[in-house]
Amino acid sequence: MDLPDGLDWVRRSPAGRHWLAALPDRVAECTERWSLRLGPPFRHAFASLALPADLPDGTAAVLKLQYPDGESLHEADALARWNGDGAIRLLDHDPRSRALLVERCQPGMPLHDLPADRALDAVTGLLPRLWRPAGAPFTPLADEVAGWIDRMPHAWERAGRPYERRLLDAALDLLAGLASSQGEQVLVNQDLHAGNVLAADREPWLVIDPKPLTGEREFSVVPMVRGRELGHSPAAVRYRLDRLSAELGLDRERVRGWTIGHTLAWGFAENAALPHHTDVVRWLLDDA
Repeated sequence: MDLPDGLDWVRRSPAGRHWLAALPDRVAECTERWSLRLGPPFRHAFASLALPADLPDGTAAVLKLQYPDGESLHEADALARWNGDGAIRLLDHDPRSRALLVERCQPGMPLHDLPADRALDAVTGLLPRLWRPAGAPFTPLADEVAGWIDRMPHAWERAGRPYERRLLDAALDLLAGLASSQGEQVLVNQDLHAGNVLAADREPWLVIDPKPLTGEREFSVVPMVRGRELGHSPAAVRYRLDRLSAELGLDRERVRGWTIGHTLAWGFAENAALPHHTDVVRWLLDDA
């Protein structure tokens, strides 16, 4: 099977190789189950295999086979909860094989193709529609934070202490304080960056690929604040922090704290630190 280069990382673990070996059979099962006509995989994929699919009635869809990580476990539940309001529609899914059949965004241009201010206009229009009251089955943000706090020092050590300890200590302190003092709990998406919002014909912009949690609203803008897609500089990061906080009525200091904590928690790949994540943490700590 022709896989996107972004999935090469899964070959480096036994679990990943097992998942890859099972993919052809799972694709065949889904093709038969939903009577799909499939195209070649989308090339920009890093945590799942996604293929354009046409249904017998002509509906344009996407078949998505998830790598079985915990962060995307409740993606189908989130899409069902939103029911197409600001996000792609879930057409069907098979929990056993982690297969989702979802609406295809056409033309599919990513939000980061817009100038930064127009992209932020779209985000401020979308996010309040996604803040739905939520509980089970979604993981509470506080529970997720406990895992980050436990894993981050070990990841820092394994990576060879790639940045100064003050960054790690600051992130750990912020995460502990924020997790225990949250406001109203709503459905939040910890991966809502400008590559996961696509132009569509049903609505101007739709969210794809959610990694849902229940947490306070301030957490939900973190990926947009730190994301490189709309500019990677101290000024660009602070501008997004200021604008999103102000226009969405969020507590700027809590958004800043969540961005520092989550960015460092998600700041490792294969036992190496991600320099652009470390940049953002330094810039925002210096912003205090």
